[in-house]
Amino acid sequence: MSEKTGNILRAALFLIALAFVAAGVSRGEMSTVLRKAVTVCLECIGIG
Repeated sequence: MSEKTGNILRAALFLIALAFVAAGVSRGEMSTVLRKAVTVCLECIGIG
């Protein structure tokens, strides 16, 4: 694979990732992920 093809592939994957992040943010998934992360952290240290 040439360097130019690799760069195009990286850029396309980056744009797809940004689209998925934007879709998740627009659906309000950030608060769900944060809530689950806090629960896992608290369980890990024995508080939750």
